[in-house]
Amino acid sequence: MIIKDQALEHSAVLRVAILDLYDGAANEGMRSIRQLIDEMSADFHLPLKYDIFETRLTGAVPDISYDAFISSGGPGSPIDSEGSYWERRYFSLMDEIQAHNLHNPDRKKHVLLICHSFQVYCRYYGYGLVSRRKSTSFGVMPMHKTFEGIHDPLLRSLGDPFWAVDSRDYQITEPNDEKIKARGGAILCIEKYRPTVELERAVMAIRFDEAFFGTQFHPEADAVGMRMYLLREDKKHLVIEKHGEKKYWEMLDHLNDPDKIMQTNHAVLPRFLMMALQPTLKSVSV
Repeated sequence: MIIKDQALEHSAVLRVAILDLYDGAANEGMRSIRQLIDEMSADFHLPLKYDIFETRLTGAVPDISYDAFISSGGPGSPIDSEGSYWERRYFSLMDEIQAHNLHNPDRKKHVLLICHSFQVYCRYYGYGLVSRRKSTSFGVMPMHKTFEGIHDPLLRSLGDPFWAVDSRDYQITEPNDEKIKARGGAILCIEKYRPTVELERAVMAIRFDEAFFGTQFHPEADAVGMRMYLLREDKKHLVIEKHGEKKYWEMLDHLNDPDKIMQTNHAVLPRFLMMALQPTLKSVSV
């Protein structure tokens, strides 16, 4: 309510930069991100404006005048693009944001890194090992919180485990705990623990610091987009092959459950924006 009351008292435009890493591929992620921003603008009477930058396709990046940055998921390898033109521009921006935050502790720029963005970020800065999975992970999956994840402001309203869309061929394992903690961060959740499988559980979310937050899962995913994916023959075959037909139909049923991915959809990204926009709202409120 604080944000809503403040927003009603001013007319400043709050600006969000969306970094599109889908490389021109068809997707539901960008639609979901845009929809969440539009819904938040309407629900809280916030004058939110967003601009989209096709970073991976054209190398376009925003300047740091924006109030918040959302970096999307995307297809393909988070390893093969190392040293590419778009990555050089992308990480130059990330460095610039971190430098700004260091010198402006009361006016930090917040960054949300989703899936592919999370992977390349962890690889570039050495926060964990990025590797290809033995098989694709796709579906509505449980995310198991760490102690820090239970108390994190973006996740604390969600259950343990909570449910989210997982869609990846790569993973983050062997996290550099010392480096993460030195920055003031923490691992927030991991993939489902399976004691019968002798494989390290992948990291599913990291808070790198007060302003940088990354997820391997898709917090923006909604029931409409996920249903479209699950009904595709290739995705249906993938889920049934890995988890069985019963699990496939359970996933479709989960889409109708308000305590599953829609709860995650309504929590993570909207709360990220609330935290990111607070400094601007305070500075312009009457």
